[in-house]
Amino acid sequence: MIISLQSYVHRGEHLLRRWMRNPKWHSSLRAVAYVLAGFCFSAASLGNCCLPLAMALVCGCSGWAILLTAAGGSVGYLVFWGSAGYIGIFWIFTALAAVLLMGEHRLSRKSPLLLPAAVGFLVAASGLLFQVILQDQTPIPIYLLRVVLGASSAVLFARVFQSRNPILDWLVSGLLVLSLAQIVPIPYLGLGYVAAGFIVGSGAFPMAAFAGLALDLAQVTPVPMTAVMTLGYLVRFLPRYPKTLAATAPAVVYLGVMSLAGAWDIHPLPGLLIGGVLGVWLPVPGKFAHRRGETGVAQVRLELAAGVLTQTEVLLTEVEAAPVDEDALVERAAEKACSNCAYRKSCRDSKRLRQMPSVILHKPLLSTEELPVLCRKPGRVLAELHRCQEQLRSIRADRERQKEYRAAVVQQYRFLSVFLQDLADQLPRRADASRNHFYPEVTVYGNRSEQDNGDRCLRFAGVGRKYYVMLCDGMGQGLGAVAEGKSAASLLHRMLAAGYPAEYALRSLNSLCALRDRAGVVSVDLAEVMLDSGKVSLYKWGAAPSYLTTKYGAERIGAVSPPPGLSVLEQERVEKISLRRGEWLVMVSDGVGQREALRCCMENGDCSPAELATGILHNLPESSKDDDATVVILRLSPI
Repeated sequence: MIISLQSYVHRGEHLLRRWMRNPKWHSSLRAVAYVLAGFCFSAASLGNCCLPLAMALVCGCSGWAILLTAAGGSVGYLVFWGSAGYIGIFWIFTALAAVLLMGEHRLSRKSPLLLPAAVGFLVAASGLLFQVILQDQTPIPIYLLRVVLGASSAVLFARVFQSRNPILDWLVSGLLVLSLAQIVPIPYLGLGYVAAGFIVGSGAFPMAAFAGLALDLAQVTPVPMTAVMTLGYLVRFLPRYPKTLAATAPAVVYLGVMSLAGAWDIHPLPGLLIGGVLGVWLPVPGKFAHRRGETGVAQVRLELAAGVLTQTEVLLTEVEAAPVDEDALVERAAEKACSNCAYRKSCRDSKRLRQMPSVILHKPLLSTEELPVLCRKPGRVLAELHRCQEQLRSIRADRERQKEYRAAVVQQYRFLSVFLQDLADQLPRRADASRNHFYPEVTVYGNRSEQDNGDRCLRFAGVGRKYYVMLCDGMGQGLGAVAEGKSAASLLHRMLAAGYPAEYALRSLNSLCALRDRAGVVSVDLAEVMLDSGKVSLYKWGAAPSYLTTKYGAERIGAVSPPPGLSVLEQERVEKISLRRGEWLVMVSDGVGQREALRCCMENGDCSPAELATGILHNLPESSKDDDATVVILRLSPI
């Protein structure tokens, strides 16, 4: 049998597509990308001195990506800089320590600039340390640039990993070209020139300008590369220009600028030519869609609305509560005490009573001996001071409530601003053509009928490749618990189905419970499933622990946390797990005992979901026999 070449091509395409659908390959490629990113950013140079870009990238990553990036950056500093790269390795290890200490700390979440500030301080301190101990001869301007670039690039990478927008991508592309400009694997082929040519062929105009500026700062050629990149991009605007002209535009423009500048250097030519060809002919969709027609108008309106909400948030944040005039309270207490006193006309201490220090209001058990002024009727004064103390406590409690309400409003303005900005960024982009690789299977079991059960379970598809499984437990039992669970589940369902981020939706529910003074009436257990990778983000707010079950055993996921509504400053608990290898996620309400549930999951890991749920519900603790109990089992099946 003769097999044609086309058959081999089809087989190869089918094999590649099967590999690309495998989540293991995705994870492997992502891990390699993190290592290469740290390796490449360690090559960045200004004035023949290394820069802390790899350190900033480590601070912007999260999870295992931190270690992978740190490993690539450490190797890169040794490969590119030798003994001069020891300071870079020092940066990497101090960045790891800073991330471990402050990465998930509550203070760092409230102050996003805390970690970048720590990066700037560590770069400054390490530079001074190496100058004193190792006699490092780094010039002062480069030293200051290192400090500024370390802190600013840490802010940049953190923002990029949180949300993408064109301006951030332009800046990152400039830093990438600055780093690749120092990497020349073979003579006459610098990777910085290849990246710059690719950007001219497929990127945006600001990106091309930043790439040229990065090559000029790297000082790898005497030819002004900013002019080359910008003029090479403007070739696109020629009427009816062919693709071949666009592909060779960076190289052709470079020859023209080189002849005009009188600085002859042919080393960039091969890289610019290869990069231009790749940028034009590779089937890579453009990342930055143009604003055209009604779509562009809608995008601009969304951005303006997001800007208004951000400005309102800033104005509300800057509001400062007026201080309580405690001296006026003391003076008022003295006046009331003296107004009904029989000795008020002949008393010489009335003026001294009105001038008592306000610190007297902060003494909880105020007695006659603690009065700084001798009075003929100390009981009257003490009674009025006690009333003023109660009034001061009421004023402060009212101020705290107002502060809490203002924080809730500020929080909602922030969430809406970010949500509208994300919608504006996604509006002109084409829909993602990738497909789901998993199908969710959800089974729900309860000890009561749905009408009488306060546990409300919903499963529904979100925006994109997201799928949600939510268990809302109305505290208590009866119709009140059913109504609370149904109301919370309905609100979260609408927000998540509209594309609202899960953490914003949960914090909005928390603010609503706090403002309604309904703390602790409901708990939320939410699983956000990515159907393309099989990864699950498990959000818990007052919910019982869940269980990750396999045929080899089970483990508890999460811990008991306070319910929503206690304070608008509280945050949900988040756990990251994976279900792509056939694991089961068992979510239970608080009516299920933790010890019994874990034991059932470990003993019945190879049973069916129905048998596992039945075993859990049949082993309820005696203290929870009258409570609502629900078991939700989630698993993913490959498509």
